[in-house]
Amino acid sequence: NMALEVLGRDTVVFDQTPSNPTEAAVRAAATLYQQNACDGLVAFGGGSAIDCAKGVAIAATHAGPLKHYATIEGGSPRISERVAPLIAVPTTAGTGSECQSAALIADEVTHHKMACLDPKAAARIALLDPELTVSQPRRVTALTGLDALVHAVESAVTTRRTVWSALFSREAFRLCSGALETVLRSPDDLEARGRMLLGAALARWLAPR
Repeated sequence: NMALEVLGRDTVVFDQTPSNPTEAAVRAAATLYQQNACDGLVAFGGGSAIDCAKGVAIAATHAGPLKHYATIEGGSPRISERVAPLIAVPTTAGTGSECQSAALIADEVTHHKMACLDPKAAARIALLDPELTVSQPRRVTALTGLDALVHAVESAVTTRRTVWSALFSREAFRLCSGALETVLRSPDDLEARGRMLLGAALARWLAPR
């Protein structure tokens, strides 16, 4: 907030994202966005916060329930260029949500997770700062680190891989496999934290859709 205020930008904060973002949370944040005539979003947190922000980017600029914009692959033709611009600032190194376009939002009635997936909903900018990941509990560091490794392997072995996604997945695995043990042993090692953060992002950047 302070950085944006220094630039002369007014801000409003939504900090009620549940561990698995729901449509109710998205709607509450979207209402806040509209009431304050916001012109963009900064998602600060783990994959849940970033996914919630992607949902808000859609819900605040498109009418109807999110299920109208859910899709399996290829993007939703109902999502237009009106999607609110999003900057993602991850504080965990694992989901790679900052570099992929899907927002996984749970229906609080059925508990079914909707995938609102469209390139237009992806973050315009991802800011990767390893200092922001140092405060993670050790367990979160371990679990999100394994998540990043799994994403890299998934992208490498899928039959839908491409030359480019294979390159990114190999680099992601190289970065994370060497750094995960280091950050668990030495949590203040910023160089290793940076490798984990970059590896997690690369594992999802060109993942096959």
